[in-house]
Amino acid sequence: MKPTPKGWPRISSAVFYDDAAKAIDWLCKAFGFEVALRVDGEGGRVVHSELVLGEGLVMIADLRKEGVRPGDGLRVSPRGLGGKNTQSLMAFVDDVDEHCARARAAGAVIAMEPTTTDYGAAYWADRAYEAVDPEGHRWWFTQRVRG
Repeated sequence: MKPTPKGWPRISSAVFYDDAAKAIDWLCKAFGFEVALRVDGEGGRVVHSELVLGEGLVMIADLRKEGVRPGDGLRVSPRGLGGKNTQSLMAFVDDVDEHCARARAAGAVIAMEPTTTDYGAAYWADRAYEAVDPEGHRWWFTQRVRG
């Protein structure tokens, strides 16, 4: 495989919000993301952004009811689906318990408290928690505790 563009991981996710500007601020405060790029369109709508957490990257944008690309009107926030999700996002952090406390203080709903799961001596053990953001996207934060 050829190298990816500088600063881009091999795979990244795009997450859509009813209010991406508000979501970006919240994701930075609650989860520790940093804004690498933000492109605002008409009326302050976020048409594209890139948030980084370590070497991970997630794109955040406002929903488009109609758009320039096929499928623009098909994207939806979990809020528009009664809280249902079609994906969850997972990121490794250095200290799951500290990260969870930060997220909780910022108003994240903690759907699963930090829990250690041991997959057996031939595999690994992780400590992880699940958080739900204000629009209902589900995020997993994980710390490898045994390699």
